[in-house]
Amino acid sequence: MEALHPRVRLLWAAGAAISAAVLAAIAGAFTWVDPLSLGLSPVLVGGVVFGAALVLGIGYASARYRAWRFEVREDTLYLERGVFTRVRTVVPYVRVQHVDSQRGPLERVLGLSTVVVYTAGSRGADVAIPGLAAARASDLQERLRALAIESEPADAV
Repeated sequence: MEALHPRVRLLWAAGAAISAAVLAAIAGAFTWVDPLSLGLSPVLVGGVVFGAALVLGIGYASARYRAWRFEVREDTLYLERGVFTRVRTVVPYVRVQHVDSQRGPLERVLGLSTVVVYTAGSRGADVAIPGLAAARASDLQERLRALAIESEPADAV
């Protein structure tokens, strides 16, 4: 089983920091309005909320990284992921419609990509493999495309 690139932890930690900042701003604004008349400092409340949310978010990002694995098998793509709920997904190549590679702004800064595999059968039945080095993502995209093409005759039987 192949793990994600270790830099994906930075990407997920950055997402946790942004979420923590938004929560801190909301908590600080709520305290500033002070509808409960508690007399707390908005800066103090915002700081405490930011610190707690950041620690939880970084811990979750680390646990998420340890749980994420995938494997390109002979006739399927196998994925394992999930911190609280373990999800195991098997994607037969015969169901693959197309394969995309995506790179958001922060992913480009970190040199990472996400490979998205779209499957036939039902709405939202696509899987994404985040946190791949750009070259590895291109190789994986090409390999999955080739495996999907090879499996086409099996679909017609």
